[in-house]
Amino acid sequence: MAPGRVLSARNGEDPVSLAHPTAEPSDEELVARVAAGDRRAYGMLVERHLDRTVTVAQRVLSNRAEAEDVAQEAFLKLWQGADRFRPGGARFSTWFYRVTMNLCLDRKRRPGAAPLDESVDPADTRPDPGEVLEQHRFAGALAHAVADLPERQRAAISLTYDAGLSNAEAAKALDVSVKALETLLVRAKRGLRDRLAGWRGGSTTDGGQP
Repeated sequence: MAPGRVLSARNGEDPVSLAHPTAEPSDEELVARVAAGDRRAYGMLVERHLDRTVTVAQRVLSNRAEAEDVAQEAFLKLWQGADRFRPGGARFSTWFYRVTMNLCLDRKRRPGAAPLDESVDPADTRPDPGEVLEQHRFAGALAHAVADLPERQRAAISLTYDAGLSNAEAAKALDVSVKALETLLVRAKRGLRDRLAGWRGGSTTDGGQP
């Protein structure tokens, strides 16, 4: 794929839609082309899914560098194993995020895995420094609350909210039933509410105080 192709797509010039103006190719069409060695199709899939893949992985791993490594591994597996995708079954996104999730879980289970990264990206610049600080603190509290959830609950939240998968698709990605996925989401949301119950205008309370 030529280096400028991804940039042109971001600027609204889809190289495929120029040849086929009626519709963009679906993910499933692109992965079939990747299986045949089409580098441009591969680049389009990377363009569509890279940011979301990093977000999903970071939610599970709580570490940006690790998440980027997982995304690279996932896309490498896509290039090497696109022929394993079976059209007519799960959607490409379900299949691909299952690959991503498995890589995350494998990484979490490695002996000597890196501890959770407790850093939080700074909030956007705001005119009021106090508002920035409060927003930053709440983002930190939320990140810690999500990181404290059990592994499967954290994965369920990430797949449904970050990746935008339906409950059925997220269940397939985690290899559980839809009912089990919904149970994970209920428990995750309850856990987040409990963990954030002490948040008061930019601060959290310790010691179980109301």
